[in-house]
Amino acid sequence: MTVSIVWFRRNLRLTDNAALEAALTEGRNLLLVYVLDTLDAGGASRWWLHHSLDSLASRIQERGGQLLLRRGDPVEILSELAERHNASSIHCTRRYEPDAARQERELASKLGAGTVLHLAEDTLLRRPAQVSTQTGGNYKVFTPYYKASVALGEPLPPKPAPSELRTVSDASSGESLDDWGLLPTRPDWAGGLRSIWTPGEDGAERRMEAIAANIAGYGEGRDLPAEEATSRLSPHLHFGEISPRQVWHGVMSHAREHRLEEAAEPFTRQLHWRDFSAYLLFHHPTLPEQPLRDEFVAFPWRDDQPGLEAWQRGRTGYPIVDAGMRQLWHTGWMHNRVRMIVASLLVKHLLIPWQRGAEWFLDTLVDADLANNSASWQWVAGCGTDAAPYFRIFNPITQGKKFDPNGEYVREWVPELRELPTPFIHEPWTADDFTLETSAVVLDKTYPRPIVDHKAGRERALAAYQTMRGKNA
Repeated sequence: MTVSIVWFRRNLRLTDNAALEAALTEGRNLLLVYVLDTLDAGGASRWWLHHSLDSLASRIQERGGQLLLRRGDPVEILSELAERHNASSIHCTRRYEPDAARQERELASKLGAGTVLHLAEDTLLRRPAQVSTQTGGNYKVFTPYYKASVALGEPLPPKPAPSELRTVSDASSGESLDDWGLLPTRPDWAGGLRSIWTPGEDGAERRMEAIAANIAGYGEGRDLPAEEATSRLSPHLHFGEISPRQVWHGVMSHAREHRLEEAAEPFTRQLHWRDFSAYLLFHHPTLPEQPLRDEFVAFPWRDDQPGLEAWQRGRTGYPIVDAGMRQLWHTGWMHNRVRMIVASLLVKHLLIPWQRGAEWFLDTLVDADLANNSASWQWVAGCGTDAAPYFRIFNPITQGKKFDPNGEYVREWVPELRELPTPFIHEPWTADDFTLETSAVVLDKTYPRPIVDHKAGRERALAAYQTMRGKNA
């Protein structure tokens, strides 16, 4: 009996799964396998992965098949499975993280002569190699990249899930999802995640349908953290529970039906930004560790562990920042506008290396995507290829007033400030004693004063930037 192996990675779905589709066209029995390895890290990500795999296994079982779970080195496990089952092929989705790409190369070289590794493409709208300048170079700035990507035409339409799956059994080597210990127990800190997320293909499709139905308000509402205007599709896309092609076509189908194509553009642009992040990682494999602008190697970062811990715990004294960090800890997610504000405070007001913030996000985000996370942190830090000027330093007070004008977001996530009148909600230290007392706010006790003054922090950041420029002169 000839077998085709499908190696599930960050494509935990049956709909529009190019690797699965390619294996099915071979007309052979399938061995469907997921291998847990060190590439899937972070507490929030592990929680999500457990439920996503549980959902995938159920969907496969409904179609008559089974999902084999293994833990260890994918190269060793897959090559062993291929030899044991006399597999003619292994199909998987290509990934662009450096370690994942290395796995692909090592697996291809380790397989026997009778087994071929096929890499499918379905994690992005465009493969990195598809988008290049007129001279064949790589784009360094998002807007020209975006225009070039859009000029290539519409993404291919998604393909439906198979109605039946014929799989071979390998019960002797299978493992139990529960035995992997992906879920937190002592303590069980995942209550907030459970309250708002539904990992799996069904949850992803519902999220997509919801943003499609509300696309008219996306462009204006996406910057307001108190509004439910963003898609919250990022973790579903990260784990591949839905493909970007599904999202693009699902949203655009609704937009065209209701003549909302222009309103949909800010959203579909974000799908291309996701592609651009992967594009940068593909062309710059050191993106997670090294600044893309070489001069930032000489930047005088500070070692400030107390400041880092205050930021992580949402105790900086800036309400919009603390609200974001607490939302992150409680739900595994943070509003995109707030991500920029909290990141700016860390790398500019506190001069803490952007890599420390990126590490914390990777550990706590349910959408902890290496490419997106690295590119976004470098953007805020001013050291990326498409970075904002370094001197663009967000004022957390004015940012709060602009994007959370009534303080609803702050009141939800920083309850100790809930009774504070709106004029003081983003700068409680300016309130008079009577207002603080009647609002049950005791500065430095129930809520801290700012750990760094905005003006002083801004001046220190600009001085550090000038020091770096002097070293590179």
